[in-house]
Amino acid sequence: MNLETSLLTILATAALGLLVVVTGGVAYLTSAEWRDRRRQEREKRGR
Repeated sequence: MNLETSLLTILATAALGLLVVVTGGVAYLTSAEWRDRRRQEREKRGR
């Protein structure tokens, strides 16, 4: 395994890791917004 292959493997692994982190963040923010919207609608109906 030469240096170029090692560098490409490291970059590909880093890119995959960042993709997983960003996807997880988007999923978390989407679910938080959904929960907040449900809570606001519930409070609106309760009043």
